[in-house]
Amino acid sequence: MAKAGDPLIRIKYLRFSYGRNVVLKGIDLEVPRGKIVAILGASGCGKSTLLRLIGGQLKPRGGFVEVEGLVVRDMDNDELYRMRRKMGMMFQKSGLFTDLSTFENIAFPMRERTNLPESIIRDLVMMKLHAVGLRGAHKLMPNELSGGMQRRVALARAIALDPMLVMYDEPFAGLDPISLNVIANLIRRLNDALGVTSIVVTYDVVESLKVADYIYFISDGVVAARGTVEEVKTSQDPFVRQFVDCLPDGPVAFHYPARPVAADLQLSAP
Repeated sequence: MAKAGDPLIRIKYLRFSYGRNVVLKGIDLEVPRGKIVAILGASGCGKSTLLRLIGGQLKPRGGFVEVEGLVVRDMDNDELYRMRRKMGMMFQKSGLFTDLSTFENIAFPMRERTNLPESIIRDLVMMKLHAVGLRGAHKLMPNELSGGMQRRVALARAIALDPMLVMYDEPFAGLDPISLNVIANLIRRLNDALGVTSIVVTYDVVESLKVADYIYFISDGVVAARGTVEEVKTSQDPFVRQFVDCLPDGPVAFHYPARPVAADLQLSAP
């Protein structure tokens, strides 16, 4: 019997590229059951690609992703579908159905994946919305919600079927400080209350340190650093310090590689 702390996901020497653009060069990491794992890195480092590989939307060029002891790349369509039924996803831009109300957005996966009667679905939807503080907004359409409220509805939909794993793709991006803090607290509280496992993909170090149990930093296609929250806070690794201290330059360069600036400017003597 699997127990809390055992790996739910194991990733070994995972490699992937889009054509000639090599994104992942050999990722090794584990996600323990019941924990929140944050995956941090600069934009374009392959964080969202990693989520697609976990969900089986993409196939690796090398290495493997293992979920509950099964290698994802070896699954057929039926096996992939069964695995995905156990997963919830909060998309980067919420991904709500614009023509459905808040209530109908949450009810959609319940109707799609279960044979529950409408009376039970209604109670479940209202419970999920209550958990994110939006039970009173169940009749509103997505365009009537603020950005932070849309994220909370997306979170309620991600946990609609009590999944074993919830994946969050940039859940803090573009939020005001109040909404950001609300979302961060909800991720932590719901993870603990439901006993699920969570993966948070983000570039926001400050919020990650508030909610995560373990953190991986990705750079140049590999895991550049890893550790618990306390280990990250006290790390002297230049890469980690650049992220934690929000430094503009360091191992992750501010300037994209280029020839000397004088070569691109029309410089002439006065």
